[in-house]
Amino acid sequence: MATSTTSSNGNQPFKPYRHLKTLTAHTRAVSSVKFSNDGKLLASGSLDKTLIIWSSTTLSLLHRLTGHSEGISDIAWSSDSHYICSASDDRTLRIWDANSGDCVKTLRGHTHVVFCVNFDPQSNFIVSGSFDETVRVWEVKTGKCIHAIKAHTMPVTSVHFNRDGSLIVSGSHDGSCKIWDTNSGALLKTLIDDKVPAVSFAKFSPNGKFILVATLNDTLKLWNYAAGRFLKMYSGHVNKVYCITSTFSVTNGKYIVSGSEDRCVYLWDLQGKNMIQKLEGHTDTVISVTCHPTENKIASAGLDADKTVRIWVQES
Repeated sequence: MATSTTSSNGNQPFKPYRHLKTLTAHTRAVSSVKFSNDGKLLASGSLDKTLIIWSSTTLSLLHRLTGHSEGISDIAWSSDSHYICSASDDRTLRIWDANSGDCVKTLRGHTHVVFCVNFDPQSNFIVSGSFDETVRVWEVKTGKCIHAIKAHTMPVTSVHFNRDGSLIVSGSHDGSCKIWDTNSGALLKTLIDDKVPAVSFAKFSPNGKFILVATLNDTLKLWNYAAGRFLKMYSGHVNKVYCITSTFSVTNGKYIVSGSEDRCVYLWDLQGKNMIQKLEGHTDTVISVTCHPTENKIASAGLDADKTVRIWVQES
């Protein structure tokens, strides 16, 4: 079921999303879900230690990737959609060939749970964040760690490159959000340093000018990081415990999409800040959301009492 309020983004009236299909193949919480950059594939990572590749058109299971000895916390696609990287509680990252399902590299160096991962836009580098409080930058071709940054004083909850790959943003339970130079590993700016509440998620906007930051007080903020001030605040969802991901939907108007601890997916008008739809159906916290790059399609992932990926599409 979906509840919505009317809003317009630009001149287009908002068309609500509806539930299309529920994907059930994981045996534990689904921790991360991501559409590939070409839109053809959908990947889901789980605490059941597996990574599943789905067809985003037929929604059928193509590959189940196994090899991690502990649960998977996060996944990320390469820009050409050929490779996928998984971050695991087993302290490693694995790079997989999405077409064959083979593991092509295992990245070792973190000394605790690897919690978050992303490729740079050129897919030359991978950035990872860990409960060991470090951010590591890896060379994809060689698998070597080129920077091991003592970034925070508590677990690193998210890492993300900007659109040209020159900057990295990291968020942490220590309440800070920091920006790093990719080439040197140097700290350029501390965006927030509140200590409380914890920063649970951070990512650059598609145009690279803003950073969306989630904190464990039911709040999402859009920051102009060059000016060091926040522009918008989005609320209505519940986020006090888990590192829930949020993202930008840009295929039909501009929206913010986030999971929530009340088992719903929330959509806000990017410009107007007002919540425009709440998608209901999951039976546990919605920990991860992803928007299709070209179609009006959202995938969402639920924790252990749910274990599913739900697909939502906009009414035509």
